[in-house]
Amino acid sequence: MRPRLPLARLAAQTLLPLLVAAPAAADEPPASFRETFDEIDGERWYISDGWTNGEHQNCTWSSNAVRAEDGILRLLYLPDTSGEGQHRCGEVQTEQRYLHGTFETRMRTDHRKSGLNAAFFTYIGPVHDQPHDEIDFEILTRNTASVDVNTYVSGEPKNRHVVPLDPPSDEGWHTFSFIWEPERLRWFVDGELVHEATETLPVAPQKIFFSHWSTDVLTEWMGAYEQPEEPVALEVDWVSWTAPGEACQFEESVLCRLED
Repeated sequence: MRPRLPLARLAAQTLLPLLVAAPAAADEPPASFRETFDEIDGERWYISDGWTNGEHQNCTWSSNAVRAEDGILRLLYLPDTSGEGQHRCGEVQTEQRYLHGTFETRMRTDHRKSGLNAAFFTYIGPVHDQPHDEIDFEILTRNTASVDVNTYVSGEPKNRHVVPLDPPSDEGWHTFSFIWEPERLRWFVDGELVHEATETLPVAPQKIFFSHWSTDVLTEWMGAYEQPEEPVALEVDWVSWTAPGEACQFEESVLCRLED
């Protein structure tokens, strides 16, 4: 079971609250989008930089660990080879918050190291003056042949399920999707339904995150920390959000398959 340390607790006592964008007005719902990362759009994405999420995290978020190269978002883990433990890691989050709809990405990892976490998720919490709600896809890279899905609702972990990945995430790309409705939440891998929840669902609008981080404390969950010998990456080909009620927007979307 996932520890009760929120994946995206963003240094609530630090300056991040000053940087959080206000949610859209009720009469201005966000538009559907698909991001292909030819560059990092500063109006859409905020790059985490200069803090950690707590003592459980042994790397510091750094803008130097976030790059868009050849249409791929690369969230790097930059190990400190000096022995001083000043590891750096990458995270991005949307400025906008989203309530319900279809959330999708195509991503992979380029390594298989214990103690690291490569994640696509949504989150809102105390740093935003909200209860902690979250919806996750998390690859614990000690075992790249599986992905964890789960939620948090008012700070409590719910709906966890472990899904096999074939091929493992360090050997091939996968499309991860979830469709969040008021009374139902469905997770998909490569267009196939892998988990469904209908009770105790998140209720608050959330930001979209990608993160790639490490721990030398949460060993029961993420495994003993293995320091990479060189930089390693979570790679993201694209990400999309389709508003509730809208039809398939692009060929790779799970919504196209559901419409067939």
